[in-house]
Formats: sequence, structure tokens, C-alpha cells
Amino acid sequence: MDKKWWMESIGYQIYPKSFFDSNDDGIGDLNGIYQKLEYLKDLGVNLIWICPFYDSPMDDNGYDVRNFFDVAKEFGTMDDVNKLIEKAHQLGIKVILDFVLNHTSDEHPWFIESRSSVDNPYRDYYIWHEGRQKDGQKIEPTNWGSFFGGSCWKYDEPTDSYYMKIFSDKMPDLNWKNEKVHDEMIQIAKKWLDKGIDGFRIDAVSHLDRAEYEDVKGSTDRYPLDWHKFSNLPKVHDYLKKLNQEVFSKYDCLTIGEVGGAASIDQGIKYASFDRDELSMVFNFDHNWCNNLHEVTSTKQLKTNVVLLKSVFNKWQESFKDIGWLPLNWLNHDQPRLMSQYGDYKFPKASGKMLATALHMMRGTPFIYQGEEIGMTNFPFEDVSQFNDISSVGTYRYHLEKEPDDPVKALKKAALRSRDNPRTPMQWSNDIYAGFSTEKPWMMVNPNYKTINVEKNLKDQDSLWYHYQRLIDLRKNSKYRDVIIYGEYQLLDPDDQNLYTYKRILKDQTLLIINSFSRKKLKYDLSSYEMINKVISNYQKQSIKNQTIYLKPYESIVFEVKEKL
Repeated sequence: MDKKWWMESIGYQIYPKSFFDSNDDGIGDLNGIYQKLEYLKDLGVNLIWICPFYDSPMDDNGYDVRNFFDVAKEFGTMDDVNKLIEKAHQLGIKVILDFVLNHTSDEHPWFIESRSSVDNPYRDYYIWHEGRQKDGQKIEPTNWGSFFGGSCWKYDEPTDSYYMKIFSDKMPDLNWKNEKVHDEMIQIAKKWLDKGIDGFRIDAVSHLDRAEYEDVKGSTDRYPLDWHKFSNLPKVHDYLKKLNQEVFSKYDCLTIGEVGGAASIDQGIKYASFDRDELSMVFNFDHNWCNNLHEVTSTKQLKTNVVLLKSVFNKWQESFKDIGWLPLNWLNHDQPRLMSQYGDYKFPKASGKMLATALHMMRGTPFIYQGEEIGMTNFPFEDVSQFNDISSVGTYRYHLEKEPDDPVKALKKAALRSRDNPRTPMQWSNDIYAGFSTEKPWMMVNPNYKTINVEKNLKDQDSLWYHYQRLIDLRKNSKYRDVIIYGEYQLLDPDDQNLYTYKRILKDQTLLIINSFSRKKLKYDLSSYEMINKVISNYQKQSIKNQTIYLKPYESIVFEVKEKL
């Protein structure tokens, strides 16, 4: 295995609109990131992933790109980008950007040309279809649903035809069967890499191919969402190999694909094993939903399925142990906040530290999502009007159609998964608007900012923030560095419903990682090990008697051990 710089990095994802507002207009911006780079350096981060700041109408907060070579006015200018990259590099921080391959904005010049006439040179840059007749009326070419609700086809009057858009109406899908599209995206990637960025997180990369245009069968939904119609299809790998050959392999860069669409481990291996010549790594979301989220009611609360969670992590760790590398992340800008999903509001500090340890001690490159390091939580939505995210509104409407007499339940179901949860403004202090801005932010601040914020964390040496810092320092600077980064991962006690335990092994070093997911006091047998050293823990003192450790609620501890013969 060739060791790469990104294997030894600690990543941090930034959602620029919500990170820090430097010019007091209520919107986070590039200079806001610039001003907080020292904060990230102090945390120990040496790699940042910045979500889109390209010129955009902001239908989907920047993922609807209008111009790949310009900056949205609310975020700043290209000079700000250059200044940010330069300062980050001076601080030893690499920078990767989102690269949106599946679609553009409907305001992109390519699409404006494409929709103007059926014989326009840009017509084939997008996926067009004339539609079909039913009962004397023109309808969509297929009944396929969109990720954001409704049909994945949008009627366009100028040419009396439909374009495909598996996300919002304002995000038409690019036609990757057209090699001119390949050439355009290759040039975009080259220009940004030549500007000095260090790689890309590639958005919606699994959706670049399409199945035959046939209806989804056997569903009662008007527009059933079937991932298999546009997710993880064979030609995606041809496109990625070409991008790798023409661009990625020519730079010392990191490429991480977002592979949603129920990507299996076998599919993940196709994208990112060392010998595939496609991507460096892939983000998967299998571990994001290991609880009873779909069963939650006013009386039934969230509960983590610890056995399932361990099984998911173990499958990916085992499958990639010799053939590839994994990113490690609890969430991103599309998932619920970690503390609301798997944490415990009665034990926020202990459960938050436990979750951090459980992830950061695995093999792979850890990524922290902004605010995770201080324990930010989901927003307490009380009305659908509070949603900013278009997919959350679509989810609410979907559930309301299913049960029209229960709008409260529809709101709760949409709120639990809402993409707005991770996008609330970063909570820097207990000042007005959480220190994010002096003006009313573009999105509501979580009302718990007075108790959960960076300033408060930094004043408490026992805070969650300092626990993340210590975990990062172990990975970067300690004598355990190599075993944490490159050591073998071995899951222990796979059927235990409360404990997540595993080992990391490299040569003569062995680390034993014990994580309790329970409010109850538990015990764990240590008789198989000779205890050498306590590496890190979330409680100052441990209770160990007769070769048994008595665990407090959500206790997490890492020991250096030797196994007894």
C-alpha cells in the first residue's frame, strides 16, 4: 500500500453559508472561513472540505451551479478564494472543494442554450425526452420519482418536451453519454486544481448513468423513487476512469465520492479500491440510520441499534482493510446532528466524547462536520414554515398525503431527517445570533446556543472540544500514531447490545477500545489482557477491580494492552 498524505489527515467539513459571517449580512462567507482558520488549526485539523460557493441561484444552497468559475456574491470573490487557499496552506491545511458532476442550475448558460431549441449545439448536454401520450394527454416519459419529491421529469414549454432532474426542478441532469460533457468537466477540474486546491468531494457521483426508460412497477405511489433507475449503474465507472486518467492521476490530489443510492460494499469497492483507478475514497451512509427513526412517535423515542451500527462499520472496515481506504464520518450537511441521532441529552458530554472516540480510533481518515466538536444538536422545529430545505418541505408533504389528518406527525417525521438540522448557523458564543453574525442570519439559530457554543467549550478543559483535540493529537503526534492510522481493525463482542468494542493492532502494539452506548452501569472483562497504559478516556477515573472494568454511563476508554497467552 502506498501511503498518501490524505490517509494521515484529519478533515473538517465547512458549510460556508452557516460557518461564520464576516461582513454582517447574515450569511456565512469565504472571509468568514479565512478568519476561523486558526481555530481549525488549534483543533488539529489539516484538511478542510468546503461545500459549494460557486455562483448559483441557491435553489439548493449552492449545489445548483450557475457558473463553475465564479463565486456567488453572498460568499465573496475569487480573490477571497485565492487568499483562503494561500492562508490555509501556510497553516498546513489542505483544501478540497465540492465538484458537482450530475447537474447544473437551470440558469447555467449550457442549459439556457439547451432548452432554446431541439437542434441547439448544447441540446445533448442534458437529458431530454418528448414524453408520451395517455388518455389523449401528454405525460412524463416515465413514472420515476425525484429525490426531492414529485416526478424526476420537468415539462419545458419552449420545445414541448421534458428534461430529467432527479433533484429539484431547477437542477437539470447532465447527459454523461455526451463526451462533450466529459470534456467540459475535465476542464473545470483542471482549472481548480491548477489554482492550488488539493482535491474534490464529488457530489452525487453515483448518479451519472441512467437505466432504460421504463416505468417502476408494483408501487402505489404516483412517482415512486427507485434508486436503481439512476444509481450505481455500470457506465459511472467508465466516466470516473476517464476523469482519473485525464485529471486526477496527474495531480497529488484527494477525490472522495458521495455514493448514495443504496450503494453496497461491492459497489464501494468498485469506486475506490486501490487498483480501480477511479476515486481515493467514498463516503457511504449506511451507518447514519442505525436506529428506529421511522418508528418514532410522541411516545416512542430514538434508540440506537448498537448491534446494527457495529455490523455496518465492521463490514466496511473488513472489506477495505487490504484493498482501499475509508473516510470516517458521523454526518455531513444532509444528515441529522450526531448528538440528536446517537447521543443522549441526559449525558451530552459523556455520550458526545464516546461517539467521537468510537469513530476516530478506527482505520481511515476522520472528518468532523462543523459544530460536531461542540455537540450541536437538531433544531426544534415547530412549524413547516421553519424549513428552509426544499427536500424537507417535500418530505413533509409526502407524509401529509399519507396521513392527512395528522400534520403534527408529518412535521415530526420530516424534522427528524431534515437537512436543515446540520445547516443552522455555527454556534460560536452566547452573544446574539450565537456569534455567527451581528445581523439576523439567513436561517434560524438553534435556541440552545447559550449553553452549546465554542466559547464555552474553550473555557472548559474537560469539554467535548478538547476531547476532539486530544483524539486528533493522538492520531498526529503520539507514539500510537501508526497503529491508529494503519493498524488492523478487529471487532469484538459483535452481539453485545450496549458495548462497541474493538482492537487496533500493528506489529507489537495493540489498542483496546471500549465504548458504552448505555445510560446503565455496565462491566467488561479485562482478564484476557495485560494492561499497559490508558491512552484516552471520557471520565477521569476508572473503576477496575478483579480484572473487570465497571463502566459508567456512556464511558469510553482506550487502553494499550498485551494479550495474555
